Amino acid sequence: MTTGSRSDSMRGGGRAAGGPTTADSPPTPIVLTQKRIWLIFSALIAGMFLASLDQMIVGTAMPTIVGDLGGVSHMAWTATSYLLATTIVMPIYGKFGDMFGRRWLFLFAITVFTAASVGAAMSTGFWEFIVFRGLQGVGGGGLMILAQAVIADVVPAKDRGKYMAPMGAVFGITSVAGPLLGGFFADTLGWRWCFWINVPIGIAALVVAFRYLSIPSHRPKAKPDYLGVVLMSAATTLLILITDWGGKQYAWGSTTMVSMIAALVIVVATFVLVEARAEEPMLPLWLFRNRTFVLTSAIGLLVGLVMFAALAFIPTYLQMATGASASVSGLLLIPMMVGLMIALMGSMTAITKTGNYRIYPPLGALIIIVGMLWLTQLAANTPMWVVSAMLFVMGAGLGLIMQIIVLVVQNAVAPDQIGTATSANNYFREMGGAIGVAVFGSIFTSRLTEGLTDAFVANGPAAAAAKLDPGALVPSVVKDLPAQLHDAIVGAYVHALVPGFWYLIPGAVIAFLLALFIPQLKLSDEAGMIARGEAVMAETVSGEQVSDGDDEPDPRLVSERR
Repeated sequence: MTTGSRSDSMRGGGRAAGGPTTADSPPTPIVLTQKRIWLIFSALIAGMFLASLDQMIVGTAMPTIVGDLGGVSHMAWTATSYLLATTIVMPIYGKFGDMFGRRWLFLFAITVFTAASVGAAMSTGFWEFIVFRGLQGVGGGGLMILAQAVIADVVPAKDRGKYMAPMGAVFGITSVAGPLLGGFFADTLGWRWCFWINVPIGIAALVVAFRYLSIPSHRPKAKPDYLGVVLMSAATTLLILITDWGGKQYAWGSTTMVSMIAALVIVVATFVLVEARAEEPMLPLWLFRNRTFVLTSAIGLLVGLVMFAALAFIPTYLQMATGASASVSGLLLIPMMVGLMIALMGSMTAITKTGNYRIYPPLGALIIIVGMLWLTQLAANTPMWVVSAMLFVMGAGLGLIMQIIVLVVQNAVAPDQIGTATSANNYFREMGGAIGVAVFGSIFTSRLTEGLTDAFVANGPAAAAAKLDPGALVPSVVKDLPAQLHDAIVGAYVHALVPGFWYLIPGAVIAFLLALFIPQLKLSDEAGMIARGEAVMAETVSGEQVSDGDDEPDPRLVSERR
């Protein structure tokens, strides 16, 4: 471990990950050639492409899906269910990846995601669909968190920026292909194809990962913290349900809400006690003594809250309020991803050259604040190019924060805790996203339901003639309504969405203030697997280059490195 690169870490480091046969015997190190690293990276890219494409497709098709399944009043759950499941499983994947190895967990995540896509495509009811979206979150959470951890396993922090270009390309491709496909399916073949398309892609990703994700598996030295898993999952679920139901489905002073809040307090207190005594805790409490971890996790939570809440319902706004088709509204999200890619790739290239990263998170938070202030000016008649520019600014701000804080926290902990720290950091971001979507979505749908009711009352004859159901509105129907009724419905969507942006700006301001205190540490020049003794770097031995790919380790190389 490079001196100074992890001076902010509190525990761990140095111990072997365990062997393929017994927990006590260290594994024979694999040889990390450049070819092997790129093959491993190709497997990660395949899984990330699968999860990223699904998220982009579903966003533009969501109004059509909920309208067809009769769930407009519960629209927030299409995003909340996925985020809730993702948030629950992230720490599990991270910790179990550190303990057992990440290969089989990654294959499991692809399999679950693909199978859940089949279920979502075949759903006949709204809540059935929500269940399968949750299962997709179980798989998608693993794909994202394990990809981030494996990159840290095979690439040193100081060189990791160069691998962000292919990752940026994946998000760029899906940001174009996803909305186009989602809009096309919603407008022509049917929204179910948004999920059927995952099946061949998932099978292909599974084959690639099975063949090329050649990283070691091992037996843990300690018993997994299963009680911590249960308690953390329960606390996450309770917190999301409280934010989603409080003041809407149940009054805050109702027996149900009081009981849930009391249960949350008890579960969290019990979780802290369990983690303090567990041999291998799900969320090690000593991480909270690590300044870098605390700051980046808090920033991730706030940025997740702002980002997911602000962007989850913009496709709906674009379709309903501006009359854009699903395809066009999806294309309008592309500038956001372009802004994110440019900022991410530019900042990562600079970090690789200089090793300095402190300036980027505060700058990103400032840009997000500007973007949020601009979004408050949205109106039904806002030109499309202006909306695109707003989203470009938001994307640029996110690109300077999201992946950078992951790199920073991975660099600040010991190599045998990379998965745990990475997943914990992502957990708080996803928790912020889930809370943000639940709260913002509840405000949005409550205001929307009230606004639609008023619109239908004021335009009773026209609504009756069109045989409209407020719970099953789809963009194609609204577009062809009489002008007065159409304008009333459009107004309901505008007044439901835009005021909510003001509630999010304070979160971005706090994220900016926290980002100013992130410490600058030296970036490590040693990959996680090498630091743990699971791998050695390929070198020239006696004038010969060690073999690439899946060859057995060269005994001379292992001997020299030891």
